Amino acid sequence: MTKIGESSGNVYVDLGFLDAEAMLVKAQLAVNIGRIIKRRKLTQKEAAAMMGLSQGKVADMLRGRFRGISEAKMLDCLTALGNDVEIRVKPIRRRKTPGKINVVYAS
Repeated sequence: MTKIGESSGNVYVDLGFLDAEAMLVKAQLAVNIGRIIKRRKLTQKEAAAMMGLSQGKVADMLRGRFRGISEAKMLDCLTALGNDVEIRVKPIRRRKTPGKINVVYAS
């Protein structure tokens, strides 16, 4: 029998990945890159040329296989696709746990 539990809100934590937070950020970046490619009606080959990746790497990234692509490269991909990327650092208040990284896409 399969045990069902409440999600933590991060599927990578739920699956036991050690780098769960980084994986979630990459997943969010990949989703946004995919949305931009679709919105601009680019082929994977066209997008790959713009981003400096192989078509195969783009296909992998859009399928959620992005372990070989750094967060920095994914941010570079967003700028190569004609987007501004803003990184904002803010202090957390009254929290004893570490801060978190959140990706927000403003369309």
